[in-house]
Amino acid sequence: MEYVAVLVAAAVAYAFGAFWYMTLAKPWMKASGITKEQVEGGAGKDPIPFIISALMLIVVAGMMRHNFAQAGIDTAVKGAMSGFGIGAFMATPWIVTTYAYGMRPRTLTLIDGGYVTIGCTIIGLVLGLF
Repeated sequence: MEYVAVLVAAAVAYAFGAFWYMTLAKPWMKASGITKEQVEGGAGKDPIPFIISALMLIVVAGMMRHNFAQAGIDTAVKGAMSGFGIGAFMATPWIVTTYAYGMRPRTLTLIDGGYVTIGCTIIGLVLGLF
């Protein structure tokens, strides 16, 4: 059952990511320096980033499930709270640090950090439901 939970959590986080970045497409493109033409051209049609994203979400969900099992996190509320903590206080600070050194725009940091934080919260919530 743990494999199903991991796959469902990753799929839900992937769907959220699609919604997040479609909703924030214009500010994300502006902040990342990517043009609409690049997205609509070859770059937006390349399946590799989508495949990598799906695989990495499975990795994240799998590790979160393992950690949750070790810590006894076994409810949706505990899962969501723990997922939020992982996203907001572990993953997002790495993004903030690397973007600061890379002199990336603050808007990009907020968009990508927001996705990581909410995505981890969603993964935790889903894992807690299983």
